[in-house]
Amino acid sequence: MVLLEVESLSKSFRGLRAVQNVSFEVPAGEIVGLIGPNGAGKTTIFNLIAGVYAPDSGSVLFQKRPIHALRPDQICAAGIGRTFQNVKPFAGLSVLDNVLVGAFLREKAPSAARALSLQILEKLGLGTKRDQLASSLTLPDRKRLEVARALATRPKLLLLDEVMAGLRPTECDQIVAVFRELNRAEGLTIVLIEHVMRAVMALAGRIVVLHHGEVIARGTPEEVVRDKAVLECYLGEETEV
Repeated sequence: MVLLEVESLSKSFRGLRAVQNVSFEVPAGEIVGLIGPNGAGKTTIFNLIAGVYAPDSGSVLFQKRPIHALRPDQICAAGIGRTFQNVKPFAGLSVLDNVLVGAFLREKAPSAARALSLQILEKLGLGTKRDQLASSLTLPDRKRLEVARALATRPKLLLLDEVMAGLRPTECDQIVAVFRELNRAEGLTIVLIEHVMRAVMALAGRIVVLHHGEVIARGTPEEVVRDKAVLECYLGEETEV
């Protein structure tokens, strides 16, 4: 079953075309990587899916229903969670309270929301830091908290925007293991924007490559890394593999 369908999506800002006629599908239960050079339009596509922007043309279907005219809160309620490239937790709240904000979307009882939040924090290695202020966390832990807040909304589809940027290889491998387990054990569908190719290759079953707002390649990781256009415009750059 196809969970997400992006069809002929385009978006311009003050005459600059950020996304041009982009189409791809995300089957339920799969992990799809969205890669490309900086400025290729990846985060703009996430913002179009999540309702931050309305497309100039094209459509976004989630479970066969159009969502491109919905507000971000409505799209989240429909089952799409996301992280942001620049993590901005509620600095004055504890780690646990940050996650509770997301948990209350589905869990109306405080005890149930707390239990869900604690379970997610343990899964992401933040259980012992639940009472710390979010402002006191290191960058790797803030990134884990960003993921925890999104997971607390119990999404069917999780959009991950460069959550591994700035992490050391061991930290990257740890969070890759978490995502792999979420996908395997819970069937969570994931679309990830990522420049850390070791993570993309370890997680993604298929990859969509963007350049100047257009799709230039798609396929399995093995197919994409052999594509001449991808090698010329992206993988030939200094990319961590």
